[in-house]
Amino acid sequence: MKNPRFKNYIYWGTTALAVVACSVAFGFFLSRFEIVSRAVGKIVSILMPIIYGAVLAYLMLPIYNKTRVYTAEKLKRCIKDGHTADSLAKAAGTLVSLLLLIAIVCGLFWMVIPQIYTSIIGLQESLGENINNLSLWLMKMFEDNPTIEQTIMPFYEQAATEFQNWLTTDLVPNMSKIIGELSTGLLSVVTVVKNILIGVIVMVYFLNIKDTLSAQSKKIVYSLLKLKDANRLVSEVRFAHSVFGGFITGKLLDSLIIGIMCFFAMQFLKMPYVLLVSVIIGVTNVIPFFGPFIGAVPSAFLILLVSPMKCLYFLIFILVLQQFDGNILGPKILGDSTGLPSFWVLFSILLFGGLFGFVGMIIAVPLFAVIYRLTATYVSSALRKKDLSARTEDYLSLDYIDEENRHYVDREREE
Repeated sequence: MKNPRFKNYIYWGTTALAVVACSVAFGFFLSRFEIVSRAVGKIVSILMPIIYGAVLAYLMLPIYNKTRVYTAEKLKRCIKDGHTADSLAKAAGTLVSLLLLIAIVCGLFWMVIPQIYTSIIGLQESLGENINNLSLWLMKMFEDNPTIEQTIMPFYEQAATEFQNWLTTDLVPNMSKIIGELSTGLLSVVTVVKNILIGVIVMVYFLNIKDTLSAQSKKIVYSLLKLKDANRLVSEVRFAHSVFGGFITGKLLDSLIIGIMCFFAMQFLKMPYVLLVSVIIGVTNVIPFFGPFIGAVPSAFLILLVSPMKCLYFLIFILVLQQFDGNILGPKILGDSTGLPSFWVLFSILLFGGLFGFVGMIIAVPLFAVIYRLTATYVSSALRKKDLSARTEDYLSLDYIDEENRHYVDREREE
């Protein structure tokens, strides 16, 4: 077995066997894609409480860490036993995180949700009157110009007629079907609530064993990979954690501030549906780039039904608010946490939003920032191994690289 030829044969034979096995497995996966996807979906649905718990633990991690560190520093001045002080600090961090989560949920249920419900009921009751007022406003605005009025009003009347027909012919006759779908949706909501409640318990476990899980993960990585590769993987995971943690926490804080500013500004301007619109603006602001537009469109439509002039004021205010967020507040809170160029921000939101919906749009930027960093690191490393420059500027006007002396030859500019 010391003959190099036999080692070569064994290596190539093992490689060929692995390639064949992977090809067979991939072919089986494609031929049984629906079965595999259903099995994966079943496993994911079973593990949803664990997933909810992990997400909640990750969101509460900054609060937990700050409380734990602060409490440990104070306790170690009074308690000589360091282990006892650390245990009490962990308990304090968990308690504060749990109380904050409960306070947020209770605040939503006791203050925000009832007022949103009241706004929606008020919108439903005044919908017909608001549509008539809008019609009268359009007629008054265009009465001095009969040509424009004759062009616009038929479209508006047709839309109103179609809406009334939908109410009488589609909505009312199908109420039993709609009620059945609502019942199914209610059961789904109950399942989600159950998973979240279990997830809160899982969150407590995750927060208390996160150091142990981190250590065990590092043990597995260093046992399976070469030392250099393991160090690189740990470094990249640490970078991913800093990007995700910084971006998501910062974006949530930024959106909360924007929602509060929107609330007080709309109160000052005496806008309708103040709380409902503020919640819409704050929630959609979590989505980078498209969020302000997604939130502004339905909000503007709601205000338009009440007062077209207030709708115009609202759109101007939202434009000013988003300029403030994009140029002052956002950079102040987030900084350059991802390092992604604007084009790749847009690309990542479109890609992951299309794949994973609303959640995909939220995680798109930090996730793609990690992929971008890994790709850039690999490309730079590969170029350095070939004794080539890793600077992008050196390739802007490149025609070719001389194979003998590695000189960069620029292309001639066309006049």
